[in-house]
Amino acid sequence: MNLYPVGQFPAVRPRRLRRSAALRRLVSETQLSVAQLVLPLFVRSGHKVRRPINAMPGVCQLSPDEMVREAARAQALGVPGVLLFGIPDKKDDRASGAYARNGIVQQAVRLLKKELPQLLVITDVCLCEYMTHGHCGIVKRDRSGARILNDPTLKLLARTAASHAESGADIVAPSDMMDGRVRAIRHELDRRGFTETPIMSYAAKFASAFYGPFREAAESTPRFGDRRSYQMDAANANEALREVALDVQEGTDIVMVKPALAYLDILYRVKTEYGYPTAAYAVSAEYSMVKAAAAQGWIDERAVTLESLLAMRRAGADIIITYAAADAAKWLKE
Repeated sequence: MNLYPVGQFPAVRPRRLRRSAALRRLVSETQLSVAQLVLPLFVRSGHKVRRPINAMPGVCQLSPDEMVREAARAQALGVPGVLLFGIPDKKDDRASGAYARNGIVQQAVRLLKKELPQLLVITDVCLCEYMTHGHCGIVKRDRSGARILNDPTLKLLARTAASHAESGADIVAPSDMMDGRVRAIRHELDRRGFTETPIMSYAAKFASAFYGPFREAAESTPRFGDRRSYQMDAANANEALREVALDVQEGTDIVMVKPALAYLDILYRVKTEYGYPTAAYAVSAEYSMVKAAAAQGWIDERAVTLESLLAMRRAGADIIITYAAADAAKWLKE
């Protein structure tokens, strides 16, 4: 398609279509809708618990009853779904809380599906919050140091995803970045009869400094080392496309790029190359930086948030996971 004007000034005046809000809406190329938003929630045991997360103003760790209230508020604003992260009471080296029948996420899913049956419930499938060491897989230590074991970890991830589906999760979302985890999860879901449960894979998840506040929220900071041996190098765009291709081949239904705003080029290429339903995760630091600047009066929180989300849509995101989902939903209705 030829995007260059067929005429010249003064016959051609692009500003003619910018004169009023009605005209601008009429020719708008990208639409941001509340129907595309997903709200992440952090759930822990207890009753009437709202534990503020210092690094993420307005976000709390929630007990199941408070989680339902937060989810109901978002749903009333039009937000169609939530993404659940669990904070267990105990951790171990096998992440047993991740796949326990009465684990915190499993409890939360059952409660949400009972109280808010029309709400889309997505569960993060990972092990880091449940491991004593804070890594996303089984660790083997020897004289050379500590290594994350890929293949043995797949069994635990598949077991976790199946336990979420059994509890009623609408979508399972593996975020660990182990090789082959989509295939392992798809096989286990199908084996247990959950053939209709979709997978939303964190297909291109980068080892990013933008995750800092999240680690406070999820209590998942690694006790040693970092996650660069399994999360992606920020310099590698072509590798991101290969990662997405592998997940598509293994049976994912939705692919995700994480983080979002600093990786819009990746998001655009993923959507253009594969055409799959594509999610973007506006991660914790993206949210916290806007909140911090707004608190100083340096920026307009509403304008910056909506412009950032619109940029993700423009780059190709069909689904946007954001801690600002409820606020954005309210602003979009005004």
